[in-house]
Amino acid sequence: MRTQVLTGLGAAMLAAACIPVQIQAPDRPIEINLNVNIRQEVIVRLERDAAEILEENSELFGAPTP
Repeated sequence: MRTQVLTGLGAAMLAAACIPVQIQAPDRPIEINLNVNIRQEVIVRLERDAAEILEENSELFGAPTP
């Protein structure tokens, strides 16, 4: 029984190896859309840094010192 099963599996694998397989590149480029938004974080950091610089150097733009 075991020999028949192994023989059948071997024959199936041999037959599958004879089937031609074609691999083609896609016509259009693959598009990966991650929907990542880092713009807000960068703006907030720059805004904080700018506010700190203006507080430290308020005389740069002629603003009255507190």
